[in-house]
Amino acid sequence: MKQQDKPIRIRLLTVLITALFVCPGGAAAQSSDTDPLPAPPRAEGEGPFDRLAIRNATLIDGSGAPAGGPVDILIEGNRIAAVVKTEYVVGDMRPADAPEPASHEIDATGMYVLPGFVDLHLHSGDTPKTPQAEYVYKLWLAHGITTGRGVPFASPEFSESEKRRSARNEITAPRMFTYRLPFDEWEGTIETPEKARAWVRSAAKTGIDGLKLTAYPPDIMEALIDEAKKLGLGTTAHLSQTGVANMNARDAARLGLGTLTHFYGLFESLYKDHRVQTWPAGYNNFNEQERFAQVARQWTLVHERGSDEWKALLAEFKSHDLTLDPTFTTYIASRDVARSRTSEWHERYTLPSLWDFYIPSQVNHGSYFYDWTTWDEVAWKNFYRVWMAFVNDYKNMGGRVTVSSDAGYIYNTFGFATIEEMELLQEAGFHPLEVIRAATLHGAQTLFEPKGEPIQFGVVRAGLLADLVIVPEDPIANLKVLYGTGTERLNHETGEVERVGGIRYTIKDGIVYDARELLADVARMVEAQKAERAAIGDSEPLSVFGSGEGFSRSRPGSQ
Repeated sequence: MKQQDKPIRIRLLTVLITALFVCPGGAAAQSSDTDPLPAPPRAEGEGPFDRLAIRNATLIDGSGAPAGGPVDILIEGNRIAAVVKTEYVVGDMRPADAPEPASHEIDATGMYVLPGFVDLHLHSGDTPKTPQAEYVYKLWLAHGITTGRGVPFASPEFSESEKRRSARNEITAPRMFTYRLPFDEWEGTIETPEKARAWVRSAAKTGIDGLKLTAYPPDIMEALIDEAKKLGLGTTAHLSQTGVANMNARDAARLGLGTLTHFYGLFESLYKDHRVQTWPAGYNNFNEQERFAQVARQWTLVHERGSDEWKALLAEFKSHDLTLDPTFTTYIASRDVARSRTSEWHERYTLPSLWDFYIPSQVNHGSYFYDWTTWDEVAWKNFYRVWMAFVNDYKNMGGRVTVSSDAGYIYNTFGFATIEEMELLQEAGFHPLEVIRAATLHGAQTLFEPKGEPIQFGVVRAGLLADLVIVPEDPIANLKVLYGTGTERLNHETGEVERVGGIRYTIKDGIVYDARELLADVARMVEAQKAERAAIGDSEPLSVFGSGEGFSRSRPGSQ
């Protein structure tokens, strides 16, 4: 079969299989041929239990408080019932609480318990690159992501259906908050504020949690944000280059935008001598290599760190309670493409079809490394220095910063990218406790505040939902232990290098998932796709790892 025929074949197969999975109302959950296959009925996880006890854990509660323990964490159904001290602590004269009985126990001696992670920029992938949502969901849960904000996950119908199924724990998936792109399914364009408000009211009736915006004209943007606030909907914006000259981050914050995702609009709010980026002659915004190469050149156009203008922008963002959701990991390949291309998890956990999407292509979004140069990487490294400095300064003045990944593009594989984002926040200047707070409490606050509701997760505290992560190594000492692949460490007694870490259990809604089993399922999906390709004669591996058994990077007829 020719390479160009494969997407059609996979789409047809996906549509046929999808018919087997039916929504509670009787209609097929999948509504678009760009949606992945909905997750199958849940076959993983134990619980919820009448009374689950996590014994003798060291607790990192997500609030920013230091680690402490040992403690017992008691869970009744899907709620945390109590956190109790289990031993005398030196210098603490209060007696330890007696162990309370439980119907099920996890011995967490020597382990660390954290709140479940909240990733605020997720997509479920699409077919054919990630044909099964199950693949994506299991990678998320295996990396401790118990809640995600889809911006969007996929089509509106798919997203709302999967959200409901996850809420009922019918599928193995994080809990889902759905943000929708304006104007989908409306004929023509919405050229007036009145029509924008009407769209928001219509979309709100479908059960969405918020809006994913871009850089709309000021009157349209104002109407969208204002109407969303009236209806208790959140807002997040990727202020794209096509509209940022008239709607930068400062402009959007003044209109009441809730979250700025990525960096778009931030640098444009700090320009010294220009109001638009100094694009070179001949520049074409539809050429992704040009677009991504040039956007990094903005670092030379902005006011210096610590200047009055820099401080004023920080203060204004804070006055408007703007959340910064930087997604450092999304563009990290731009500053060292070889490192991202050869990340150790690709071989075992990245689907070949996803790998095909990553490699340089003039068609696939984010596959812009047609002829990536040292010049480009140096520009991005300088860009990151400025970007990270601003985000860290915002955190230091009390501004909210969150964790998200936007994986499925640019060599960023689901789950792994979220942990990499946490590492990058530490690089920016965050203490690991601040990183974990960004990934837990601050993410939860960002989701619940637009609703006018208190958080239901994000901190390990009695009364909140039992969304937890249990890891056998100390993440404060090394965030790398949160990767599904763990990290290497020399055993000084044996002289052997060992793999340590990797999340042991992810608990969502009181249901205990074995993270290692979820990763094993993902590895089987990857091997199955490799075998399917081999069976149809589509396997010409060209390894980037030196084993001779890697992914095909180029084939006749490929993009």
